[in-house]
Amino acid sequence: MAAINAPVKFFLGANTPNGFVGFTDDLYDVGWQAYLIKSGPGTGKSTLMKRVYERLAELSIEGEAICCSSDPSSLDGVRFPQLKLCIFDATAPHVIEPRYWGAVEQLVPLSVCMDETALRGKANEIVDATEQNRALHARCRKYLHAVSSLLRENRRIGEGLVDVDKVRRMAQRIATQEFGENRGRATVSRRFLSAVTPEGLITLYETLQTLCPRIYTIEDEQGAASRLLLAELLRHAQAAGIETIVCPCPLAPEEGPEHLLFPTVGVGFTTSNTFHKADFPVYRRIHATRFMDAEALRGTRQRQAFNRRAAGELLEQARTLAAEAKTVHDTMESYSIAAMDWEQAAAMGEAIVQVFVDAARNYRRE
Repeated sequence: MAAINAPVKFFLGANTPNGFVGFTDDLYDVGWQAYLIKSGPGTGKSTLMKRVYERLAELSIEGEAICCSSDPSSLDGVRFPQLKLCIFDATAPHVIEPRYWGAVEQLVPLSVCMDETALRGKANEIVDATEQNRALHARCRKYLHAVSSLLRENRRIGEGLVDVDKVRRMAQRIATQEFGENRGRATVSRRFLSAVTPEGLITLYETLQTLCPRIYTIEDEQGAASRLLLAELLRHAQAAGIETIVCPCPLAPEEGPEHLLFPTVGVGFTTSNTFHKADFPVYRRIHATRFMDAEALRGTRQRQAFNRRAAGELLEQARTLAAEAKTVHDTMESYSIAAMDWEQAAAMGEAIVQVFVDAARNYRRE
């Protein structure tokens, strides 16, 4: 399936050193209508969501496409904040279960369109492929853990060389310039802007550029000064009541933001390094070395360069395993494709599409 043409994209979740992580709790809340698709691989989930997105785009409704990190051309969900309406693939590894049955969530059971008899006849093959896919992802995460360990060592080296007060003063100046007066209660949501995929480490810079006309890029190979600066900016934004999208690094999601987006004020911050270069025009580039002890930093360059090279090789192995897992997943899909009642699935899908279209038209009439 061709990738969806959407200017605002995020990843629903990502493989990390500690397993699959997804911020599903941040996708919708009370007051929304959420449609949760429950079905196996290859049953038309992504196609249905793409159809929903395209129909609402025709009606000029802005949407957010949620991509699959295991296959960036495939969708795991779409959100329409104007309508408070969304639809997601709610199956593993990004399981979403209804919290408020009917009042907020509705199930879309595409699984009822599957021929159970045909699938049971392929049970051994399906089980083998599923377990193989799971094992490949587990091996991928082991390599990601090794990558994270090497980069964490570089970050710890950098932390000992950072002038913390200097970073905080810059954060204060930027916050004064960009955030202004208090706007009320802050809202913070989490997304992955980056993910390790079968195509490598991808960062969805188009999203950053679409939501944030003014982009600050922090050039930081160690990751120490940038993490501190972004943490300080996040603190100032919360104090100022600024709507914030926090995007952690998939290699260390627990260690603070790697990108910060402030759509309501049109400002974004991104970290740039060897693994994801922000090589497009930006409002301002901040070099992390300005906050560091230059002489001491020079003394660590050889060690840090070795760690980066080793991390790069391990990251390539993780990518290879992710690509192998996708190939196996394609095999898993083939069993479902052959067992689907596609006419029944199309009818169910069209009914869901119509729900979204009707909501969009009602919104336009108001």
